[in-house]
Amino acid sequence: MEYNFKEIEARWQAHWKSIELYKTEIDPSKPKYYVLDMFPYPSGAGLHVGHPLGYIASDIYSRYKRLQGYNVLHPMGYDAFGLPAEQYAIQTGQHPAITTNENINRYREQLDKIGFNYDWSREIRTSDPDYYHWTQWAFIQMFQHWYNEESERAEPIADLIRLFEEQGNGKVRASHTQETIFTAAEWKGFSEEEQQHILLNYRLAYLADTQVNWCPALGTVLANDEVINGVSERGGHPVIQKQMKQWSLRISAYAKRLLEDLEDLDWSESLKEIQRNWIGRSKGAEMHFPIKGSDARLAIFTTRPDTTWGVSFMVLAPEHEWVPELTTPEYREAVAAYLEQTGKRSERDRMADTKTVSGQFLGSYAINPLSGEEIPIYISDYVLTGYGTGAIMAVPAHDSRDFAFARHFGLPIRQVVVAPGQNAEDTAEWTASYDGKEGQLVNSGFISGMAVPDAIEACLKYIEEKGIGKAKVQFRLRDAIFSRQRYWGEPFPVYFKNDLPYVLNEDELPLHLPEVDKYLPTEDGQPPLGRAENWHNAEGYPFELSTMPGFAGSSAYMYRYMDPKNREALVSKEANTYWRNVDLYLGGAEHATGHLIYARFWNKFLFDIGLVVEKEPFKKLINQGMIQGRSSLVYRLLNQQNIFVSADMVADYEVTPIHVDVNMVENDRLDLEAFKTWRPEFAQAEFILNAQGEYKCGVQVEKMSKRYYNVVNPDDIVERYGADTLRMYEMFLGPLEQSKPWDTNGIDGVHKFLRKYWRLHFDREGQCIVSDEPASPLAQKILHKTIKKVSEDMERFSFNTSISAFMICVNELNEAQVHHRSVLKDLCILLAPFAPHITEEIWSKMGESGSVHAQMYPEWNESFLVEDSFEYPVSFNGKMRFKASFPSQMPPAEIQQLILEHEQSAKWLDGKKPKKIIVVPNRIINIVV
Repeated sequence: MEYNFKEIEARWQAHWKSIELYKTEIDPSKPKYYVLDMFPYPSGAGLHVGHPLGYIASDIYSRYKRLQGYNVLHPMGYDAFGLPAEQYAIQTGQHPAITTNENINRYREQLDKIGFNYDWSREIRTSDPDYYHWTQWAFIQMFQHWYNEESERAEPIADLIRLFEEQGNGKVRASHTQETIFTAAEWKGFSEEEQQHILLNYRLAYLADTQVNWCPALGTVLANDEVINGVSERGGHPVIQKQMKQWSLRISAYAKRLLEDLEDLDWSESLKEIQRNWIGRSKGAEMHFPIKGSDARLAIFTTRPDTTWGVSFMVLAPEHEWVPELTTPEYREAVAAYLEQTGKRSERDRMADTKTVSGQFLGSYAINPLSGEEIPIYISDYVLTGYGTGAIMAVPAHDSRDFAFARHFGLPIRQVVVAPGQNAEDTAEWTASYDGKEGQLVNSGFISGMAVPDAIEACLKYIEEKGIGKAKVQFRLRDAIFSRQRYWGEPFPVYFKNDLPYVLNEDELPLHLPEVDKYLPTEDGQPPLGRAENWHNAEGYPFELSTMPGFAGSSAYMYRYMDPKNREALVSKEANTYWRNVDLYLGGAEHATGHLIYARFWNKFLFDIGLVVEKEPFKKLINQGMIQGRSSLVYRLLNQQNIFVSADMVADYEVTPIHVDVNMVENDRLDLEAFKTWRPEFAQAEFILNAQGEYKCGVQVEKMSKRYYNVVNPDDIVERYGADTLRMYEMFLGPLEQSKPWDTNGIDGVHKFLRKYWRLHFDREGQCIVSDEPASPLAQKILHKTIKKVSEDMERFSFNTSISAFMICVNELNEAQVHHRSVLKDLCILLAPFAPHITEEIWSKMGESGSVHAQMYPEWNESFLVEDSFEYPVSFNGKMRFKASFPSQMPPAEIQQLILEHEQSAKWLDGKKPKKIIVVPNRIINIVV
């Protein structure tokens, strides 16, 4: 009986579904283990073979934990809101929900074919009102909370109002946007509108004027990671910087906790470092520079207050709110032109471009508070409004970008730090700044002669005593812009009364996404929701027209999976207390900042308000590598439209390489007839073949993409080789966390392994040949060696080496003609996480009861691994000369006697009597002559 994978896989998938094998409930009698994949956005193209890599890994590990006795939660759902579906709707008029559901159905069909152990009863879709009900609920909670910097947690806005009523805001330590000091009496005298305006400066979800990436062609704000080189990632449309009133989440309030709590996570050090850099903790001083001819003082943040005597100019971000006020009449036109130019570049582009130097003098001057010198004020796009205060004191001698700016505009460069072992120099000869943090201060008033660390401390003390500034810890992390001018997204549970935002009552949720006649902005520039009829609350107050961004739906989905049908809460106390948080999270490294920061912030807020019991959502995180495409190339003779030369002969010709569909190529050999029918222009193609009469294609590893015709559909692999082969081959390609090229040429070896494994159990007539005889010592040794190796590899997520161990095991069992039930049962359970279908079939054919996936994972017995003999390297005076085998348990004294009698020893002793014989049991023999 041959291994009929098509029939086997279809039958067992249907059976597992019918008995709900993978359905999971709370079970206090078992330890829990929560495995989660970063859920996919379902595109119309469906899955290619690169997409399931992480899903296969999580499936193997979750099956492994089930076999170990854990109650495993392994859910799946869809990140269903998104711009692609909306763009398709704009082009075709088809509602995004229809497109999204079609794509989801396609994904589900493909996922089912691979045999994943997802609990589909917990499926979520972010576009489902029953799901985004709780996204809207979370937004309302954030709107109704503020961040208390004293208690370091979110607290109800009602508590803040009570503080304002009792003492004003002068002593309140709160994260805020803008602050105007008022007394308790003044607060009580404010109108409701004035009070609500003030509260917006404190709410965790707040509305404010913000600099955004605006894409006119798409009619929406884009996140930084959706903008590449000044154009939108989708469509390549120009993106400009624009000041708009937007909803934001006060993530910056949680910067300290987001940074500190990284230390307790089982994440790679490289991933933690990415997060640390994104959060960006800096210790320094906030200083105030008086403006010449004004009572105003310009705030800056610096990590090097000791270099203040080296300041020769100041720079503001172009978006800084003081730019209009500090621009003098003679420079208004030049400043306006510069602002227009800068508005075309995203912040990411500005950060990345370290070579271009540009700026514009405003005509105003600041006063250096330590030296008393007047210094000119410029704007430049290398300063960003979201970092620090949006203004810097420029010290060109000791900062590379300040140095380039000063050279470009002919501004003074004053050395105030001398490197260790060096002397002060004439900066006119410098070609670069000295940015080191070691050295001695010069030309710096009372701190001259001090070492840098001492000078920093002395400066901090002085500026605080003189009221010039104060010591401060600054974080780079900025608040998250939470508005998108799109249709296909979560509606905000917000209405406007007298132009002020108010949130719906919780019993009014969910606020459903309304129908619109078109998915474009209105004629007067409002977002698409401006087209909705009766888009207002029961009192007639208009709803918010923007929708939430993509990350809204993915920031708390891990908790909804715990309790997906709950209509009273995002997650019940019982469910969260049992499942707690995610034990293993798998996904792409592209989410190292955005999604992970947002989800961690969201989690910490839910922790503060008592909804969840863990301060972090993901205990262990693994970023799987990419499966890259293995492109095939044909070579057309230059200036010859229809003549193609084999890759192994191109050295003799001038050719043009052309990508060709990999599905026409097998083992790098091109199917000539398929190529001729592929595209009309190739119908009359002629070929220069190699000596074997074949056309060999060239190979190139690159991103898997339709553009390169290198996309491999997993359905085709499953159809040809089976799901178990696909699963094992993807894991066999290389270490999980590394990127590796897809190469169909190697898949046949994995398929042959499964057929060889099959033949351990059945003869050619299909009769089961599994024997109930006791296993031989050799069989036990082969089995337990494999159990130990695979078990250790599983804990390291080293699935590729596990598969190698399985291959060695099956070869050895075949060679030894092992068919013992006790051996094959344990091997079946061991292999089941990797190849769930074939193992389930064999388990059943062996007459075993229940599912192989509901058994207990085998443990290795060390006694079976003890070697009967050991081959000792035998050395003379420390140099190994030959090897000799002795029983493992033989005493050293007996080995000493026998080694002297060995025929090889006589040659190296050369008639001499040894001074000493050293025997290290089961390690080495050394004879000293």
